[in-house]
Amino acid sequence: MDLSAVVSWSDVSTERREIEANKGEREAREERNTEREQIKQLERLIGRERFNRWFMREGERQSWGYHHALCNGFVHAIGDLEPYIDTPLQAVVFTDINLENAIEFNDYCHSHQPSIAFIKADVRGLFGSVFCDFGPEFTVFDVDGEEPHTGIIASISNDSSALVSCVDDERLEFQDGDLVIFSEIRGMTELNDGKPRKIINARPYCFNLDEDTTNFGAYERGGIVTQVKQPKVLHFKPLREALKDPGDFLLSDFSKFDRPPLLHLAFQALDKFLSELGCYPVAGSEEDAQKLISIASNINESLGDEKLDDINPKLLRYFAFGARAVLNPMAAMFGGIVGQEVVKACSGKFHPLFQFFYFDSVESLPTEPLEPSDFRPLNSRYDAQISVFGSKLQKKLEDAQVFVVGSGALGCEFLKNLALMGVSCGSKGKLTLTDDDVIEKSNLSRQFLFRDWNIGQAKSTVAASAAASINPRLHIEALQNRVGPETENVFDDTFWENLNVVVNALDNVNARLYVDQRCLYFQKPLLESGTLGAKCNTQMIIPHLTENYGASRDPPEKQAPMCTVHSFPHNIDHCLTWARSEFEGLLEKTPAEVNAYLSNASEYASAMRNAGDAQARDNLERVLECLDKERCHTFQDCITWARIKFEDYFANRVKQLIFTFPEDAATSTGAPFWSAPKRCPHPLLFSVADPSHLYFIMAASILRAETFGIPIPDWVKHPKKLAEAVDKVIVPEFQPKKDLKIATDEKDTSLSTASVDDSAVINDLIMKLEQCRKNLLPEFRMKPVQFEKDDDTNYHMDLIAALANMRARNYSIPEVDKLKAKFIAGRIIPAIATSTAMATGLVCLELYKVLDGGHKLEDYRNTFANLALPLFSMAEPVPPKVIKHRDMSWTVWDRWILNDNPTLKELLRWLSDKGLNAYSISFGSCLLYNSMFPHHKARMDKKMVDLAREVAKVELPPYRRHLDVVVACEDDEDNDVDIPQISIYFR
Repeated sequence: MDLSAVVSWSDVSTERREIEANKGEREAREERNTEREQIKQLERLIGRERFNRWFMREGERQSWGYHHALCNGFVHAIGDLEPYIDTPLQAVVFTDINLENAIEFNDYCHSHQPSIAFIKADVRGLFGSVFCDFGPEFTVFDVDGEEPHTGIIASISNDSSALVSCVDDERLEFQDGDLVIFSEIRGMTELNDGKPRKIINARPYCFNLDEDTTNFGAYERGGIVTQVKQPKVLHFKPLREALKDPGDFLLSDFSKFDRPPLLHLAFQALDKFLSELGCYPVAGSEEDAQKLISIASNINESLGDEKLDDINPKLLRYFAFGARAVLNPMAAMFGGIVGQEVVKACSGKFHPLFQFFYFDSVESLPTEPLEPSDFRPLNSRYDAQISVFGSKLQKKLEDAQVFVVGSGALGCEFLKNLALMGVSCGSKGKLTLTDDDVIEKSNLSRQFLFRDWNIGQAKSTVAASAAASINPRLHIEALQNRVGPETENVFDDTFWENLNVVVNALDNVNARLYVDQRCLYFQKPLLESGTLGAKCNTQMIIPHLTENYGASRDPPEKQAPMCTVHSFPHNIDHCLTWARSEFEGLLEKTPAEVNAYLSNASEYASAMRNAGDAQARDNLERVLECLDKERCHTFQDCITWARIKFEDYFANRVKQLIFTFPEDAATSTGAPFWSAPKRCPHPLLFSVADPSHLYFIMAASILRAETFGIPIPDWVKHPKKLAEAVDKVIVPEFQPKKDLKIATDEKDTSLSTASVDDSAVINDLIMKLEQCRKNLLPEFRMKPVQFEKDDDTNYHMDLIAALANMRARNYSIPEVDKLKAKFIAGRIIPAIATSTAMATGLVCLELYKVLDGGHKLEDYRNTFANLALPLFSMAEPVPPKVIKHRDMSWTVWDRWILNDNPTLKELLRWLSDKGLNAYSISFGSCLLYNSMFPHHKARMDKKMVDLAREVAKVELPPYRRHLDVVVACEDDEDNDVDIPQISIYFR
């Protein structure tokens, strides 16, 4: 039995009275007839006796809202829960249920053996609540979902509280009280016993152990320290106890630290209002609002010493007015939260919400007071939204001009939300959606507007069609253009000027920065958001109120040095980075270079001669190798190639490295060369008896055959037959080179060096290539293999995982499975539907404010949330930096505009009148004027647009009506003054 949702116990007869008042007797009669037919269909489906027993309690035939069941497909409303539990349940979610029934169901779930996780969620207008009870004893196996922290050991002291120091390439993330285990330590081997040890006095690069190592062996070198995650046991209170003693509330907004206790009271008052009057308060009804406030006051007075000093009647009034409405953004946000709690209950992964969470967004309400008539329903699909915000804001939503950039996980959620909210569904509204990507299989887990049959189609087109099916009135245009400088002819000045708001649904920083600059330039609100696993953040960029997105940036992601990746890896990420690089070099780049040469040999040779560097030499060597020594004619040749590659990668290169740097080698300072974080490798001895060795040969030979267009025999997938073929390969003997230079400088970004006369070598290689080309058929071309992580049958990830794991085995690094390899090598950003839903819900709550207009800075909210902990941190945005000069002030949002195409002299005079002495004017990268150059004075009488055309040699496109110049200025005291960009309109 699926109890994932329970239908509300609302008074249908009261709802009917309202329907009759708003729609008229005829419509209400038709609706009653439809409902009776629906009941009959349900009775026929499961049988009358079972229907009466299962779905109805005595005297409650009129108290079930059947329309909910139809909206949710097949939702069971249960009378008595216990007799009908015929399958094991781990979690139940209750929505729209009164407290009396909720307490009854919760008591059953709490006392059941094993206990059933109970989640109750409620959304009323701009207010929401969640309650969780996972039983008297619930074990969390992973409280935060993060990978265990690790460190590479540099030294360990023999002390009563041992000091453990780690290499300083990365800060340690350990905290006091963490438990850790040690491995691979030489010397102080007593710590390698796998016993968890407690950390005390944790610091950025070292920590102390709560253990005496005085009598342990002396530390020599090596070692890894790894955090051990400890299970956490939580003891939940049942709902009837938690209502009276809620404990600490989970706080979301520190500016509302007193709000959760008040909302705890408000939701109880609303439940009592419903039980006494049989319906929820009517939107705009002062009488109902005062009744709710009175009930809340009475409950508060009954609390004795625990009562609240102020029950905030104004807030309770807002609460009453919106009590009948479930708003899409609130449903999206709370759906994300509750969905994650269900996963926690079923998996034990992540810390559950403990136990009440309350949230409100009253700041989203219109700034102007609303009359009761504004809340009157219009017999439309937006009546719930109108009952909260009024019909005027609904009109603004419908007539909005919106630009949504991206239609991936965030974009799909946004489109669903916007369609349900009625955004751009009016006669003047338009939603423009753009995304240049196509749908892949891996998208389907969270980009819910797409289906299997959409794979390979344009994301924007499919998403737009799906959104239009949600709301046929949605005016949406789908484009497949990347937003950037190259598409400014599509997204031109007129396009940007007509927008009301921009919603980013992007997955990379560069694109975000470009859209941010466009919004700055045209002074348009930008609603920004992003997700990373269970984490999400939102940022509101509002003209003249907040700083822009680019005002603050995260530090760049740390990249491993080239020498580390190629010769000295010390974690699996390094091995996978190397494996991905080798895959692309062998199977994509080299075949593409071969084809480039064969397509036009003379032009290719000329280009390599002109380049004349180490990179050109390397390209030619790889092309020659592919067409000569390593050219494959049969599948046996591909197996030979794969076997020799194995020997080269995992035996010969390691032998050379150890020959150049023996295990006892020392640096110029006398320190051991193979000290942390370097790991001394050992060569692998190939064996057909090792399945991982054979798997590498299979994947490599299959992909090599693809590049040469060689048919792949079925027997290659049979280990015994493949082993026989591999045994036929003669592997050449290897002799290490004495004078081979291996890069060890971590600052090197490239391993290619010009150690010989590149020009002479390049000429020799070109001559050899020409001889080789004569032996090829004119139409011969290779087939480059482009990496595709989502096709499990193409052997791409099989080869990359095999490359990485064999290399990890060389360096005694723990190996990973194919899924983990895919995650790292495929550069997959973890994304889940729950955090995506929450982020978009929060952004759409801010959208109400943006389209209403008139809200102050303190009304907006930026959010960081982590559903794993859970943590919700909301704060008002940061205002932009203000620059002052004389009686003027401006921010990054300001742009000075000059019309009528002024001359250079007129521009300088216009600035001089403001007390600004311009000494340099540039257009793009071209200098139009500098006061230090006497000959620039001859340009004074020229129009600025003509000056740009003559000096910068640019032709301004027809869609461009202005040009932008950057002016460097000083005040009268010779102090530099940063002034806004100046736009000069010439059309």
